[in-house]
Amino acid sequence: MRRISILCGVLALSLNAQTVKIVVQNPAVLKEIQAGGGLPSQVRLVAASGADLAKEMVDADAYVGGPLRADELKAAKKLRWVQSWGAGVEGFLFLSGNTTLRDSNIVLTNNRIVEGPELADHAFAMLLNLTRQLPRFAANREKELWQGNSAGIVALKDKTAVVIGVGGAGFNIATRAWAFGMNVIGVDPQDYASSPIVKRYVKPDQLDEVLPLADVVFVSAPHTEQSHRMVGRKQFELMKQNAYFIAVSRGGLYDIDGLVKALDSKRLAGAGVDVTDPEPLPKGHPLWKFNNAIITPHVAGRSDVDFGNMAGTARENIKRFVAGQPLVNVVDKQKGY
Repeated sequence: MRRISILCGVLALSLNAQTVKIVVQNPAVLKEIQAGGGLPSQVRLVAASGADLAKEMVDADAYVGGPLRADELKAAKKLRWVQSWGAGVEGFLFLSGNTTLRDSNIVLTNNRIVEGPELADHAFAMLLNLTRQLPRFAANREKELWQGNSAGIVALKDKTAVVIGVGGAGFNIATRAWAFGMNVIGVDPQDYASSPIVKRYVKPDQLDEVLPLADVVFVSAPHTEQSHRMVGRKQFELMKQNAYFIAVSRGGLYDIDGLVKALDSKRLAGAGVDVTDPEPLPKGHPLWKFNNAIITPHVAGRSDVDFGNMAGTARENIKRFVAGQPLVNVVDKQKGY
C-alpha cells in the first residue's frame, strides 16, 4: 500500500512538472509577461510569428496573440487555450470565414474589460472636443485670433446618451456620461437591472425606438454577425437633429456611407470615430472633409498603462491555466463576446 502511495505521489509530481508550452505572437508581449514574474516553473514561453508560427503551434498547449489562420489552428493538435491580445475576437471567430476555433473545444479569452477606461476616456475626449468647439478654437490659435464666438457650444447636463454595448467599455462610457449629468439608455442583449447610472436598458432590436431620443449615440459593442452594420442609413436618419455620433469599438458596427450622408445633410452636429470600415480610412474618403468629424487611427484603447495591463491578463490566465483554475474573460464563442 505504501509503495502504491509513493508511486502515485511520484506520478503526480511528474505530471505537475510537465512543460506547458505557450506560443506568444509578439516578442515584446512575451518580455512583458515575463517581467511581471510569478509564472510557474513548467511554463515555456516561445515567441513566434509569420512562417514560424504554424511550426511552433504543432505542440503548443496555449497561444497569446492575434487571430490565427485555419492552417495554424489545424497544425495545433494540442492547443487547449487561446488568449486574444485585444478585446475584439471577430477575427478569430467570424470575419475570416474560418469557424475552426469557434466550433472547437479550445477556450478563448480576451482583454475586453482591460481597455474599458481608455476607450471611455477617448470617447468623451472626442465628444467634448465637439461640444466645446475645440477644433474651431484650435484653428483660431494658429491665426493668433481671439474670438469669443460661443456658437455651437453645448452643455451635456440633462442631455440623453444612448450607449450601444454596455460591457467593459460601454459601462465606463455610461459612468462618465452619468457623471456629466446625462440621462443614459443602454442597448445590450444581456439582461441588466436599471441603476442610477443606466436608467433604462433595451435590447438591440429596440434600437430604433431610442435613437430619436439620443443627443449622443456611443458605439462600444463587439463586432459580431448580429451586430454588423446595426447602425445603418435608416438608423442615422432616425437620430435627433444635431445629435452626436461617437464610435470606439469596431467600424463594422455602423454604415460609414450613412454617417457621411448624416454629416453632409447636417442632421448630425458632429461625429467622432476611432474605428472605420474600411480601416485604415483611405485617402480621399469623403469622411475626411468634414470639420465636425474627429477621426483617430484606432488608438482609443491605448495609454501609458494599457500594454502592461493587457499582459497582466495573459499572465494571470497563464497561472490559472497551469493550475487548472477557471480563466478570466472567457469568451462565449457562439455569441462572439
